[in-house]
Amino acid sequence: MRGPGRIAVIGGGPAGAMAAAELAAAGRDVLLLDEKLAWEKPCGGGITQKALDQYPFLSHAQVERNWIRGCELTSPSGYRASFVLNRRIAIFSRQVLNRLLLERAAAGAQIVRERVTSVEGTAGAWQLRARRAAFSAEYLVIAGGARSKFRGQLSRPFAPADLLATAGYFIPGSGDTLEIAFLKGIEGYIWVFPRSHHLSAGICARLQTATTASLRTQLDAFLAARGYDLSKAQFYSHVLPAPTAGTLQKAPLEGMGWALVGDAAGLVDAITGEGLYYAIRSADLLAQALTQARSYTQLLERELLPELRMAARMAGRFYHGNFLGQAVLERVVRLTDASATLRELTRDLFAGSQGYRGLRRRFYLSLPRVAMEMLFAPAPKSSVPASPSLESGKRASAAELRHRA
Repeated sequence: MRGPGRIAVIGGGPAGAMAAAELAAAGRDVLLLDEKLAWEKPCGGGITQKALDQYPFLSHAQVERNWIRGCELTSPSGYRASFVLNRRIAIFSRQVLNRLLLERAAAGAQIVRERVTSVEGTAGAWQLRARRAAFSAEYLVIAGGARSKFRGQLSRPFAPADLLATAGYFIPGSGDTLEIAFLKGIEGYIWVFPRSHHLSAGICARLQTATTASLRTQLDAFLAARGYDLSKAQFYSHVLPAPTAGTLQKAPLEGMGWALVGDAAGLVDAITGEGLYYAIRSADLLAQALTQARSYTQLLERELLPELRMAARMAGRFYHGNFLGQAVLERVVRLTDASATLRELTRDLFAGSQGYRGLRRRFYLSLPRVAMEMLFAPAPKSSVPASPSLESGKRASAAELRHRA
């Protein structure tokens, strides 16, 4: 069965660049259009062990990345749990990651730095207009992110409930420990991810529940309490997808002559906000579908969508629910600190080797061992409720981290 002729990829982020690279490597005629190409973007930039195993070039390419060895979780009350990761996480600058993927695409695809302003036509006869030129294609790959107007033109636009507001800073410094802090009343979190030459520090929450200004205020207070110097930091804000289970169930991700990948498809973990793995993987699955005469939707249903729908269904309970008389977030952090069994589970979640399907069963099967560990373990010394003295200690840690950079 003959596949489509010229394929136009709109968007040069990880999903678009990966789709262009894989399709071109399979011998397809590919045109990638993006107005920015390799550019810095406000996100953590974390690539999990699952992605590194599946796409070894992310580990082996001679580009800058920062390898993470530890993690610190902070509960809404300020209680902290620190642990060493047993699987690798690589933190990329988005500019570096995009450039790497675009260079792979450029080996076989035509790359044009243009902003597509309109798309007209039908399958097999698409007409794309940009500011300085016009292009034609038989097939469209929409990879322009959550704000792409072409998603709404071809599928169903995101509602405010499907989006996350983010605010953050690029702060001079580096290190080998990532921080995640949960806050009361927010379906989201604060992150501090150390990249090679700076820290990506940010906060995210549901768009319909928070403004950029309110998020920035909370982030500023957190970073000030931890001793981070913002005098030379670069501020940013952005909107990311985190679709509800209903949107993931109902909104089509492909049609006659078109498909959505990555953020434009809403393929993001609604609990963690992780999107890079799903961007790269969805692009790969689309390339397989177009070059092997397979169904892209069926490949997504087999591999990605069930997990993402479960995350979307669990997100509300994770951020606002209670377990054993305490907020889930509070209980998760405290149990992670107290129990080696729960730390192993948390490590597997970070690595991507433990999905949400099967998580409940594994958690409940582990409870007897967790109870024994908590009963006989000594009182924790590394994690205590937040206090002025703890904050002073953290300021010293942050200063030390910047000194190592």
